[in-house]
Amino acid sequence: MTSGDDKPHEACGVVGIYAPGQEVAKLTYNALLALQHRGQESAGITVADNGLMTTFKEMGLVAQVFNENTLNSLTGDLAIGHVRYSTTGSSVWENAQPIYRHHGRLGAALGHNGNLVNTMKLASDLAGDDRRPGDASNDSDVIAQMIVTCGQPSVEEGILDTLPKLEGAFSLVVLDDHAVFGARDPHGLRPLVLGSLGAGGYALASETCALDTIGATFIREIEPGEMVVIDANGVRSHRYAAATPALCVFEYVYFARPDSILYGKSVQKARYQMGMKLAEESPADADIVIPVPDSGRGAAAGFSQASKLPYVDGFVKNSYVGRTFIQPSQAVRQKGIGAKLNPIAHLIEGKRLVVVDDSIVRGNTTRQIVRMLRHAGAKQVHMRISSPPIKWPCFYGIDTANRDELIGGQQTVDEICAHIEADSLAYLSEEGMIEGTEVAAGKLCTACFSSNYPIPVPLEVKVTKNMLEVEGVPQ
Repeated sequence: MTSGDDKPHEACGVVGIYAPGQEVAKLTYNALLALQHRGQESAGITVADNGLMTTFKEMGLVAQVFNENTLNSLTGDLAIGHVRYSTTGSSVWENAQPIYRHHGRLGAALGHNGNLVNTMKLASDLAGDDRRPGDASNDSDVIAQMIVTCGQPSVEEGILDTLPKLEGAFSLVVLDDHAVFGARDPHGLRPLVLGSLGAGGYALASETCALDTIGATFIREIEPGEMVVIDANGVRSHRYAAATPALCVFEYVYFARPDSILYGKSVQKARYQMGMKLAEESPADADIVIPVPDSGRGAAAGFSQASKLPYVDGFVKNSYVGRTFIQPSQAVRQKGIGAKLNPIAHLIEGKRLVVVDDSIVRGNTTRQIVRMLRHAGAKQVHMRISSPPIKWPCFYGIDTANRDELIGGQQTVDEICAHIEADSLAYLSEEGMIEGTEVAAGKLCTACFSSNYPIPVPLEVKVTKNMLEVEGVPQ
């Protein structure tokens, strides 16, 4: 990964709709809009109509890929959709999803959020059986190929045959000509929820905010190690593996939209409580608290409440500028920060600031933010981060850079503070972060902070993140 921004990069977003008599393509489109924050490289929808499956996908944002005419042409009673940020495979059209694969009488479309750690072995097995995974270069294509070539008589049985062989993180939506399927890995690292659309209709989505957007009523989360089938008979469940929950804690810190619910807990409330814990652990002698928008807002509000310092929106964010990591070069990215965020000088000038953000990956963008604030007249800049230092890479679908690029794993807090040119820097403790979520520590993955990887990572995968010789990490 070569981008230079200070955010972990998103996973992907998935949607599945079964709604006879309703405009499933438009429902899927609107749900994908609500999940746009989870992936901005490509978007796609597959619909099934009387046994015919049609896929439309393209590079770009949801609103750029689809228009009224395109959506009107995607007719049917069931659909799946996907927004992608690549963590494995190139950012090219061939790897955009949903992916469609067929073999003999079986055909299936698939959307995948997450990342497998045994892709090379699975792909090798496919090649050895003369079931090559096609021209794409990602684990999602391998899963789709396995489903349709495993020798089972139906897609449903093909999925059940395939799921136990997958190691890593996956929330899947799969479509055949009569049913929508959803599945989560046994740890539930990536989220997936089920909602009702009424009149026999159902929706699957990565987050509850997508259900809200399309008027679906939340029913429940898909359980770790569970597969659901949605068809004319309603919703059926298969338990294919025992559940050992380990939801990625970064869903609470940054990835999920603040209006979503995870484990029955409000994401916005979790961020607010993380900010309160941060103020308790690391107070600052300052005049005002300002967030780095947008993901720093909840924690900044909590910090303000606990510290009794005024909360001020000190930045204007240009919502029409693409995220910095999409830009093609480091030079363009650095210039892009100023186009994306601009300090409001009259609110900042002469003030001692507490600036709250959710994370630091490399420190480059944070340093630019500090410099902007000083240029706008800030007297002091005290950075407060509502998560611990990111010290370890993620192998489960979040692109957090190679280990030697993670500033939290290479430098002390004092050294990072000097690098970003702040007057002080403090991170939230791991205990404070977990306490803020109100979720039991044993039900969350904290690997990027602690190196406690819930799923062992093969050495050949670790080497891609400069971790071949790292000790103390599960093999």
